[in-house]
Amino acid sequence: MLVERSEFKGRPMLVIKNDEEDKYPFSFGLGKAKKIMACIDDIKKFVDENEK
Repeated sequence: MLVERSEFKGRPMLVIKNDEEDKYPFSFGLGKAKKIMACIDDIKKFVDENEK
């Protein structure tokens, strides 16, 4: 996984990619980052329960 910092309309963003050639990276800003952090345990549980 690669994590890069970016900017959108003057706002900071994080961009998560599988690799440099990733066609569909996952991008989010501070607001979504805060939501992710608040629910990180639920996200980890979801991955554990559904990972194959």
